[in-house]
Amino acid sequence: MSKLHTEDGEQYRVSQRQFSRRNFISASLKAGAAAFTTGLLPKLRTSADCRNNVLFIIVDDLRPLLGCYGYAEMHTPNIDRLSQRGTLFNRAYCQYPVCNPSRTSILTGLRPETTGIMSNSVGFREKLPNVVTLPQHFKAHGYHTQSVGKIAHQLTWQADVLSWSAPPLRWPIYLDKASIPSWQALDVEDDELRDGKAAKSTVEFLAEYQNTQFFLAVGFRKPHLPFHVPKKYYDLYGSINFDLPSTSSLPHSVPPIAGGNLPSDLRIYQDIPNKGVLSNAKTLELLRGYAASTSFVDAQVGRVLNQLDALGLTENTVIIFCSDHGFHVGDHGTWRKNSLFEVSLRSALIISVPGQTHPGTKTDALVELVDIYPTLCEACQLPIRPELEGFSMMSVVEKPMLPWKTAAFSQLERLGVLGNSIREKRYRYTEWGQNGNQGKELYDYELDPDETVNIANHPENKELVAQLSEQLHARWQETLPDVSERITVPQTLPWDINDDGIVNMEDLLLVSNSFGSESLEHPKSDVNKDGNVNIIDLLLIASHLGETCDASAPKSNFTVSQNHIDSISEWLTEAYRQDNGSVVFRDGITNLEALIDNIMPNKTQLLPNYPNPFNPETWIPYDLAQDTNVDIKIYNLKGETIRELKIGFQNAGTYRTKELAAYWNGCNSIGEHVACGVYFYTLYADQVTTTRRMIIIN
Repeated sequence: MSKLHTEDGEQYRVSQRQFSRRNFISASLKAGAAAFTTGLLPKLRTSADCRNNVLFIIVDDLRPLLGCYGYAEMHTPNIDRLSQRGTLFNRAYCQYPVCNPSRTSILTGLRPETTGIMSNSVGFREKLPNVVTLPQHFKAHGYHTQSVGKIAHQLTWQADVLSWSAPPLRWPIYLDKASIPSWQALDVEDDELRDGKAAKSTVEFLAEYQNTQFFLAVGFRKPHLPFHVPKKYYDLYGSINFDLPSTSSLPHSVPPIAGGNLPSDLRIYQDIPNKGVLSNAKTLELLRGYAASTSFVDAQVGRVLNQLDALGLTENTVIIFCSDHGFHVGDHGTWRKNSLFEVSLRSALIISVPGQTHPGTKTDALVELVDIYPTLCEACQLPIRPELEGFSMMSVVEKPMLPWKTAAFSQLERLGVLGNSIREKRYRYTEWGQNGNQGKELYDYELDPDETVNIANHPENKELVAQLSEQLHARWQETLPDVSERITVPQTLPWDINDDGIVNMEDLLLVSNSFGSESLEHPKSDVNKDGNVNIIDLLLIASHLGETCDASAPKSNFTVSQNHIDSISEWLTEAYRQDNGSVVFRDGITNLEALIDNIMPNKTQLLPNYPNPFNPETWIPYDLAQDTNVDIKIYNLKGETIRELKIGFQNAGTYRTKELAAYWNGCNSIGEHVACGVYFYTLYADQVTTTRRMIIIN
């Protein structure tokens, strides 16, 4: 609502219109459109006619070292069980092997060259303040969005009010790494550690919100260093003999910029030497710690999946399990990520969709973590935003053998030099610096699966290098799958009551006609699924006016006829009565006011002022059939003028909303509040004079 204007001691509410009355779509409604994408909506109950819930699980520093990926020595029964429900992706790749850039890419659906995020020091809102994140998109479509554990790299970036319906649940712990070992078998219970707390809070959330349409993101910290987990998970590997990494040095002929050696953030731990290579014994200790930490996370995933099953939510919940990137466990003589080698870029990815045709399957289709955003949209029948730089994987979920992308793209900046890498079915090709002026890498995984020799400079590969370089510079747009193969999902909107493809006046009328009805002609009229059709359902529709099923289409313009003006006025009056200050009321009222502003009235008339609870403050609405000067006088029962509101020149149009109506603060001309009782007000507009009665109740 607009603020009170003060002029010569007189307070009144008035609008000096500076734009065409017919421009409401390009002005007011666009403001409403921006608001609805960030609005906090009422809980939507999940039911057969609603879209799927989402459980998005992301794990920090997890390479696909899992039982379901063929590592029988790993104890990961819960993640393995999830793979039997869904589709396991053998060849999923991150876009940047560092935490913040990768998670930013997942959350925004944009690649690092677009986000500009290539380190852990900058939040995505600093670079892209208007980006619509994955949870924000779901929130805008009626989902309750909640994050638990580590989703964004830093807590301050995760506490993004545009993305989440509630504050994040996260437990930061600050460690003095120099005073602790890199691994430790702890005598503690799971819930004493961060990931245990995250699992417990997730179980509690599911119990509380089981009847709510939700987008729940759960982030587990382990197996990130240090490998400090309860002793029982170390005991799982007491009799396991781990193999040392097959490659303990950099590939032959690799450019120096490609990296290697132990990272400084590993050497900082108490038990890691300050220089030199790790001994085989220490490497095996760390391998066991990594395995124990992975099993600890698996147990937490199991707690969440068990709760989902117990509550009967599995049948209507899309589950995505992924890691933010891969991880070196001594491969090429290094640890952690931050390289463009295969083990650093390859991520774990499992997708389970209710009713999918081929559960328990594996696919070798090349996919990227940037594809998660559009995949969840399609799986939940939400519009896929046109700016996204990934591609939905739902076709692969339905047809695991379907030919798909020809390459996956990744980037990494090291020592101020940008490396760009492309992964094809057989080869990985990498260029460091502009056109590879700081070095090139080529690996043939059919002949050399462990990347022991860089063959980029071999004369016999000159033509292959040229071909891959051309593909690398052509970028990701040239590697997308054939869209003709894509399985389309009918897009519907919960706000589109009659499913005609646009949210407009017809949908508002259908909801209004169902107010108080026990049997609904249109079941979608009960938008928030609370068992009642009332003004809140109508405001939910109003907050999405102009929206279409086509995400790439602009907000649609549509006409509102003169005979709708009274209906809209009644809806606004009721909305003003019940306004609780929530975003739903704010956005719905804003758009209804924009609608009524678009209607040209047939005659000049004075309308009933807004009744209690707005007294003694009073809004006096009116219609003007032509441009004119407006003056309103207020009288007592004796006919004495106690206040005059000199509105001045006004354009023809409707002045029925609290934003535009004349405002009287209940005071006489000397600023004293008038007594309770009956008063009259008269509108003087050109040749028209009309009077109405009102009651002031203090």
